[in-house]
Amino acid sequence: MAALVLAGLAMAQDHVAFSTEDGVQISADLYGKGDRGVVLAHGGQFTKASWAKQAKALADEGFRVLAIDFRGYGQSRNGGQTKYRGNDYCLDVLAAVRYLHQTGVRSVSVVGASFGGAAAAEAAVKAKPGEIRRLVLLASSPIDEPQRIKGRKLFVVSREDLQADGSPRLPKVREQFERAPDPKELLILEGSAHAQQIFATDQGDRLMGEIVRFLTEP
Repeated sequence: MAALVLAGLAMAQDHVAFSTEDGVQISADLYGKGDRGVVLAHGGQFTKASWAKQAKALADEGFRVLAIDFRGYGQSRNGGQTKYRGNDYCLDVLAAVRYLHQTGVRSVSVVGASFGGAAAAEAAVKAKPGEIRRLVLLASSPIDEPQRIKGRKLFVVSREDLQADGSPRLPKVREQFERAPDPKELLILEGSAHAQQIFATDQGDRLMGEIVRFLTEP
């Protein structure tokens, strides 16, 4: 019975869909209420459902949370294409940000993981001033022009996280951090877990606490 109750608490409040500027329909799960919004952008091995626990925690802090399926993932349509350029995914994030603004949210932040982090960072480059208030990048893939990322930024990476070629990820994240404009923070966690996988480790509670702190402090 307890497990059923917990599962019910983690369920999305609503399921919504909206279109990107290039005509792709994006599916998303909506949690919570309020006039502060957060978009959750998953990594390449996940879908929007992977954010359920974190979305509920943010909703409990008073945020209206939108967890998206990127185009071609989960329940989002692929727009008739089988392959996209990396920059196309930022349009999914921008559409989610604008959906929240259009439905009464006053300020919107984005949490992006791995390739979803790169999409979030690119969205913050393309966004109009004020569209994205804060940005959390969990072991984000690098982008070409981090110096153009708008808003306040929190970069996060595990100290021993390795890239696909076996090289450490930290130097790449640090390089992106150093090139990004202020205000910004860099959080290095212990262990080797990558991006969203950190939540399943003994660093998970600390990470969630840091995200809540970063999104709520003045």
